[in-house]
Amino acid sequence: MTRALFLLATMLATPAAAQTVAITGGTVAIGDGSAPIEGGTVVIANGRIVAAGRGVAVPAGAQIVDATGKWVSPGVVSAITDLSLVDADGVQESNDAGARNSPFKAGIDVSLGVNPAAVKVANERLGGVTRALVAPNAGGSIFAGQGAVIDLGADPDAVTRPRAFQYVELGEEGGKLAGGSRPAAHALLRDAFAQAQDYRRNPAAFDGRSRDALVLRADADALLRVIDGQVPLLVHVERAADIRNVLALTRDYPKLKLVLVGATEGWLVAKEIATARVPVIAAALADLPANFENLAATESNVGRMRAAGVPVALASTGASGGDHVLRQFAGNLVAIARIPGATGLDWGQALASITSAPAEAIGMGGEIGSLRTGRRADVVLWDGDPLELSSVPVATWIDGQPQPMRSRQSELRDRYLTSTEGALPKAYERR
Repeated sequence: MTRALFLLATMLATPAAAQTVAITGGTVAIGDGSAPIEGGTVVIANGRIVAAGRGVAVPAGAQIVDATGKWVSPGVVSAITDLSLVDADGVQESNDAGARNSPFKAGIDVSLGVNPAAVKVANERLGGVTRALVAPNAGGSIFAGQGAVIDLGADPDAVTRPRAFQYVELGEEGGKLAGGSRPAAHALLRDAFAQAQDYRRNPAAFDGRSRDALVLRADADALLRVIDGQVPLLVHVERAADIRNVLALTRDYPKLKLVLVGATEGWLVAKEIATARVPVIAAALADLPANFENLAATESNVGRMRAAGVPVALASTGASGGDHVLRQFAGNLVAIARIPGATGLDWGQALASITSAPAEAIGMGGEIGSLRTGRRADVVLWDGDPLELSSVPVATWIDGQPQPMRSRQSELRDRYLTSTEGALPKAYERR
């Protein structure tokens, strides 16, 4: 057992709330876009980052974790995921990400469906994911509902922020949901906003009780928070023309806090997105024209938007193999930058795209996603460069509390890796 693992096991056996931890001697990556710092120190106390960098003093009495030869970074923030809402893909009874037959739309609050004990949660934590932006899936309406920010800690209190954003489908999928066209989707969106404002002006007269109503009272309440800029509006669009139409919404609703999701053709309108100061949560390597709304797909999309001044985070949507694959995508964008004619990210930007950038996109950059002073202490100690596929976490802290480095997946691996017949479950006994 390594010194780091021994210390982690010791810490798990003692109360963590009052402990001060100093992770020393490692290569420290803050997660804010800056380059990694060799020989750095990270100090954690009361669940928060006290300091991180070179020359940081170790407080007296602190529990010291020797990170020599290892890397220290913020945990991965998985953006636009159904993590904790789905136990088994394809089994509807285990899926709380969408509600196709519900009369409610924008008013749906997915935080009430979060399951901290879901098997996937521990698997992703073991891969370095510490927070997630959990988004609902659109079912019978362009309004999917209100997403939540969760932590992946091994405790029952998973929800960091409920009703953290509203998720809307426009573009091709939104057109289908609205009756068959993009104009219909925009008409539905604007009419829903108008009805929410009617509800604000005269709640008693609002006709929003019928199951057939476009906007129910719960929906109206949720949409007013969006119109007033209290929560971000995450809009899924891909093609350049759709992006322009979404940006135009701010002319009529100036308080909207827009976030574009997808934006495969974002590079074509990158200057307009940057001018509007709208962040993007994009797929990292969407380089094939799978349908008509992303004919201009290129693996340089993220890099070109970032070069134009657009804040870009990576989405876990389509990350086959799990949310932790995000770090592989980030590493690929670093490699792309070395290809003549292609545009990727430098190392610091790439790490930020899966840590601080998702947090900043929804207005939580001051709370999570980096090792800056005062942020929640979501820290991962890696045995190598976190953007290298071969690197794995050695230890993980969430809100300053050390996490078990086990999951059902790892336990099954260990059980059957060197199993004997006597160790097999009864279903496998020979008769």
